[in-house]
This record gives sequence, C-alpha cells and structure tokens, in this order.
Amino acid sequence: MDHGHLDVPYDEEAHQRPREIEVDGARFERIPIKTHVVLPGEALDPVIEKYALPVLQDGDWLFMTEKMVAASQGRAYRVDEMTSRPLAVWLSKRVVRTTTGIGLGMPETMEWAIREVGTPRILFAAAVSVVTKRFGRTGDFYRVAGTKARGIDGPGYPTIPPYDEMVVLTAAKPRQTSEHVRDVLVGRGRSVNVLLVDINDIGGNVLGSTLTRADELLVARILKDNPIGQGHESTPLGIIRRVT
Repeated sequence: MDHGHLDVPYDEEAHQRPREIEVDGARFERIPIKTHVVLPGEALDPVIEKYALPVLQDGDWLFMTEKMVAASQGRAYRVDEMTSRPLAVWLSKRVVRTTTGIGLGMPETMEWAIREVGTPRILFAAAVSVVTKRFGRTGDFYRVAGTKARGIDGPGYPTIPPYDEMVVLTAAKPRQTSEHVRDVLVGRGRSVNVLLVDINDIGGNVLGSTLTRADELLVARILKDNPIGQGHESTPLGIIRRVT
C-alpha cells in the first residue's frame, strides 16, 4: 500500500527524514501524525481517536510523545506564573545546559526539578557533579537527579507556542497511560500496541508501553533519528509499521 497517498494528517513538508528504516534485516515504516496543538489539560482520548484511529492498522505500534501526554495531564506551567526559590536560581547557573535545550539551566526548570524530586536529591546530585567534574566527567548532575528532573522541558525556540513560554514536566504513569490508550483503541476495533516515548535529535527512549522490554529496545533503534521532528511540526503522534 502506498501510504504517501493516504488521506491522513501527515506533515510531509516539515518532515525530511526517511519514512522507512531497516533494523536487523527488517524494514519498518515510521508514519508521523500531525495534530492540532494539544493544550494543557486537554483530554487525550479524543485526540487519539480523531488523529490516530483513522490511520492505524492491526499490528501497528502507536507512539505518543511525552510532552503531549504530560500537557494533557496538566503538567505544563507558564514561566511567568512561577516564583523560583534562591536555591533554584543559584543551581541553575551552575548546571551544564543540554545539547537539545535549556535543561535545568534556568531558575524555573530547576525550581520544578526541586519540587519533583526534592531538595536533598538535587543537592546530592550537585555535590556528586562537583566531584566528578574534577575527573573529567559531565552529566552526573542529571543522572543522579533522575528521570523526573532530567525530563523537564523548558521554554524557547523551536518549541511550538504556547509551550515556548512554559515548563513541561515528565508524563505521569507512562505505562498505565499506554495501557489505557491501547484499551481505548482495542475498544474501537484496533489491535495495536502503544508506547510513550521521549525522543529528540540525539536519540530517545521508551518511558512506558504495552510491549515487551525487547521490543522497547527495538523501538529506540527504530526511532533513533527522531522521525517526527521536534520543532513546529506538531506531530506528537506516530506509527511504527513493519513492512518486511
């Protein structure tokens, strides 16, 4: 089937990466799905049913980006409505900014990291990073602070509005959310698996899914080149479909 002629919300102009990829001798098609901008607190199920359901086939793997899911859970906050404690201001000036964004290098994102994982863990992460930097290691602050802190997204370009002025936290209950979406789709006649992913231009990982661990590792390889982009594409959903 030539999916290039399907009447589906696919952003062909914004997306330049190849539609198919070969992994371990098998070929997989990656189909980005364009949606409207999912706003903070907006219900997730209607978005899935409107945009993904018409495209899905039995056996597909539907993946959802963490930012969209976290926003739908109400875990996105405007920076101009936040007050950062002095510790967050001080620490934010001393962490290494990530290659994919500001990370915790601004008071507002650091403030949320402290709220999410607690002051003791953040201080311990800072202490560890001070020691390991002397031995040429970098990134230990983020590793010790953990997934909830590491996954916080800050505002700025090329983030699509209104998220260019917001801090977005990690999605809550990723596996349970994936199971819920799968059950919704099964109820609508689609036998599929569902994944919640965090991907960017330097790689990504599966945060929760209805797949086995081995298949999750396979997905990370299939999506390693970030086939849905991460700027103004507005493609927070995608499908992995095995073609050979």
